Amino acid sequence: MQFAYTPRLAELKERAAGLTAKIMPYEEECEAQNGLTPEALAAIRDEVLASGLQAINMPVEWGGAGLTVLEQVVVQEELGKLTGALWDTVWRPANCLRAATPEQRSRYLLPGIQGRCRDAVAITEADAGSDPSGIRTTAVPDGDGYVINGEKWFVTVGDAADFLIVLANVQPSGAPTLFLVDKDTPGVSVTRTPRYTHTFVYEHPEFRFEDVRVGSGAVLGEVGQGYELTRDWFTEERLMIGARTIGAAERALRLATDWAGDRVQGGEPLINRQLIQGMLADSVVDITTNRAFTHQVAWEFTEGGDRKLLHARAATVKLAASEASNRVVDRCQQIFGGRGYMRDQPVERLWRELRVDRIWEGTSEIQRLVIANEITKRGLDGLLSFATVD
Repeated sequence: MQFAYTPRLAELKERAAGLTAKIMPYEEECEAQNGLTPEALAAIRDEVLASGLQAINMPVEWGGAGLTVLEQVVVQEELGKLTGALWDTVWRPANCLRAATPEQRSRYLLPGIQGRCRDAVAITEADAGSDPSGIRTTAVPDGDGYVINGEKWFVTVGDAADFLIVLANVQPSGAPTLFLVDKDTPGVSVTRTPRYTHTFVYEHPEFRFEDVRVGSGAVLGEVGQGYELTRDWFTEERLMIGARTIGAAERALRLATDWAGDRVQGGEPLINRQLIQGMLADSVVDITTNRAFTHQVAWEFTEGGDRKLLHARAATVKLAASEASNRVVDRCQQIFGGRGYMRDQPVERLWRELRVDRIWEGTSEIQRLVIANEITKRGLDGLLSFATVD
């Protein structure tokens, strides 16, 4: 058992920190303009490609960085320190695209890996959020293809995406299936682009699909495989959320610690006040314990554990890290006082942006149900024990 970065992990962490430092100057522009200009995004794209951290979740033979899950977590933790969700400019094609056919891979995945196009996942609906089985979007067989009708909400990166990964029920059996749909296909439209609490470098539009015709080659994976592919994507993404929130919490804590050391009130620095010291100490506990557990579970993914158990363990990571990071940034904002409520302060932006991590990719309540379901079905051992390897 080893609790240290290997030279490979240390190098990746340093490289990711370097890329983060190059993207960070765009934060205030992103906040002020609710996004970035095409010129700024192109400059960031060049930096990503130069770093070799494009598509870290895709194999090297396809043009990705080919990182293990543990290596991805190390990179995502550094990128999570960015505000404005600028971590999303370092693109990671949806994991479910690994199921693409050679033709689909050539048309969609390879350009996505190269940063020449973006995908957006369209699963959630007005009446189907945490439970995707409630979706009403349908795909009716029609000749050598399908006709899709329905609506999708919270389609992150939907404004910048070139194609959508749409979950629909194939009729008449209602088999949940993923479809690759070009955004410019007739019948695809954006109905609304809501404003959210956070500033996100991209938008989360709502889409309508009205008699959208796609060929049989638009099916990703197999008919009826939609939930399986979606669950696999959620499982790994929940782990990445854990990593990013830890990185965000660390940045907030470092800023608050520096501020507490410099800020003099009542004749001495804030950092000498026991109430402030307690907030800093609690934040250290939240960050270090969650970092250790996130890395542990990421290592288990890399070693190839049982997917059902890892699904529950990733839910544990997402629940613990997202809630802990929210506690940390809230304390840090309090330490900054009124300045911590100004949008030009990174701590304020982190406080505002981390709130969604307790909601998307499964709410905290859903994570608790996933964990409880594992306890009910297979007991506590898998959740409380260390994994064993040969």
